[in-house]
Amino acid sequence: MYEKELAKLRAEKEKVERQLVQEQHKKQRLENRAAHYERGERTSQAHDLIVRSADVQSIAPITKLLTRAEYYAFAEKVFALPDVKGLLMEAVNKHNKNEFGGD
Repeated sequence: MYEKELAKLRAEKEKVERQLVQEQHKKQRLENRAAHYERGERTSQAHDLIVRSADVQSIAPITKLLTRAEYYAFAEKVFALPDVKGLLMEAVNKHNKNEFGGD
């Protein structure tokens, strides 16, 4: 009787160990998938920044001559102008209207 119980416990232990390994593999796959999506999102954001920077340089090629600090200071001044703020808000409102519908 004791040996039957011991064999039963060993079989149960093996089953639980197999389940543990399966769950560890499942966890690793989920972590890999999350990392993949995270990398993809960062890549997409980096791509968007590069494209927007290229767009600015295409519209105003002279900006290439500015250092990063000089360009940042310039952009701060431009985006602080009331007319630019208004145009930007207008563009955002138009985007939202197209994106989410409305009159």
